[in-house]
Amino acid sequence: MSEIWYIVAVLAIVFTITFALRAVPFAVIGPLRESEFVTTLALWMPVGILGFFALSTLHTSALSGTGTYVWEAAVAAAVTIITHLAFGRRTLISVGLGTLTFVALVNFF
Repeated sequence: MSEIWYIVAVLAIVFTITFALRAVPFAVIGPLRESEFVTTLALWMPVGILGFFALSTLHTSALSGTGTYVWEAAVAAAVTIITHLAFGRRTLISVGLGTLTFVALVNFF
């Protein structure tokens, strides 16, 4: 019988923690929406992440033992950046097109 209460207690703790983790962001979102810092962060964070990914890809490609895929990575990074800036900073579209460009260049050229 004590095993059932142990399982119930564990489930209650898991439920409480999960509920709290999901509810806290909604509780603090109000004051953060009016914050100038959060607005600036929302504007520049996607660009920073894309820049980091581009530099990481180019760095990894350039430092690989044979130096393969350097120009492919450079072209894909350029496509990603241009697409991101041209299509209204839509991260999913720019990363998707950059990835497709890299895969196409590596496999077909």
